[in-house]
Amino acid sequence: MTNKEIDILCVGEALVDFIGHQEGVLTNNTRDYHRYLGGSPTNVAMNTARLGLSTTLVASIGDDGLGAYILERLDEVDINVDHVKTVATNPTSIIFVSRSLHTPDFIPYRNADVLITEDQIPTSLLEKSTIFHTTCFALSKNPAQKTIISKAKEASELGCKLSIDINYSEKIWKDKENALQIIKEYCSYNPLVKISEDDISRLFDDVLTHEEVFDFFHNLGVDLVCLTLGKEGVKLSQRNQKVIDMPAIKINKVMDATGAGDAFWSGFLFAYLKHNTIENCLHIALNLAALKLQNVGRLPNNINILSELLKK
Repeated sequence: MTNKEIDILCVGEALVDFIGHQEGVLTNNTRDYHRYLGGSPTNVAMNTARLGLSTTLVASIGDDGLGAYILERLDEVDINVDHVKTVATNPTSIIFVSRSLHTPDFIPYRNADVLITEDQIPTSLLEKSTIFHTTCFALSKNPAQKTIISKAKEASELGCKLSIDINYSEKIWKDKENALQIIKEYCSYNPLVKISEDDISRLFDDVLTHEEVFDFFHNLGVDLVCLTLGKEGVKLSQRNQKVIDMPAIKINKVMDATGAGDAFWSGFLFAYLKHNTIENCLHIALNLAALKLQNVGRLPNNINILSELLKK
């Protein structure tokens, strides 16, 4: 990778997760919620900043107490927030999430997060960035969708490596045809792709095998596809190479699955930027995901996550 000023430019939703306090129940049976910083690109930004990378976040938040809370949390880890826009017209987006051992149940209330505009991502910012990362959540609504697609193309042309978490959900993106069209366009720029089994079932209606999913993305122009399998671990396919299959890290008790995929991808991108082998990238990613699964909400402040990874 290059020695650019910004290691990872995360573009997408910054919001507040209200995660259920009661374990193993859906939102309809959750009585109490605790507040956490959320949004997949925001989680990746927070995690990678704590791992020592230079991280910049592009997002839009409301001019309200929850927006102020988001800025306070970002400031704690020295994330560049010059491109986080505060808007007076819409409140900060929030999501209510059940506390689950597996894929959480959630109810989104989206407002300011979709208001990402091209002026927030000037060419000078892309020229300084090594990786441009986003999500299906961020791509699901305009103006953010048009902004991100336009700037991803420009970033690719400027030599920036793209990345995407295909965290598709019909709750977020009801028009599946539009979702596939936008995903295909983004993937034509050869991003690093992360997708989960849950994402596959929602996006492809369970009709594709793992091998067919890999072929789908490779045929779009993607060289590297990472498929996370929950407690079964991960599979990674590189074009014209043998699929790598790695088991999950065994842990005693899962406290909360929310953000585990973001932790995994944060570890992968961190290791990728540090020129690790793909096997080591997966090993570090799995360890960071395991660390997250043992904590509710985001990775706790009272541990040095880089030190924890290096112990493994």
